[in-house]
Amino acid sequence: MPVIYMKHEIHGAKVATLEAEAAADELNGWVRYTPETTSVEESAPKKEVKPRARKTAEPEQPAAEEVPNFLAPAESTGA
Repeated sequence: MPVIYMKHEIHGAKVATLEAEAAADELNGWVRYTPETTSVEESAPKKEVKPRARKTAEPEQPAAEEVPNFLAPAESTGA
């Protein structure tokens, strides 16, 4: 059974056990290497990965002019 070492820029390293598996992996950006290879990154194609934009949460507080009922001044009954 062949042991084919493969490395991917994003996913790391793996071992393929069939030539067909290694060929399919190469189509998906994997690169073959031997454990003695020192620099796989130079031979691997570089892909630019854009960082995700962070969404800022909107505060869920009432507007300044809105006063909850329990905070509203109590009406006097004229005692």
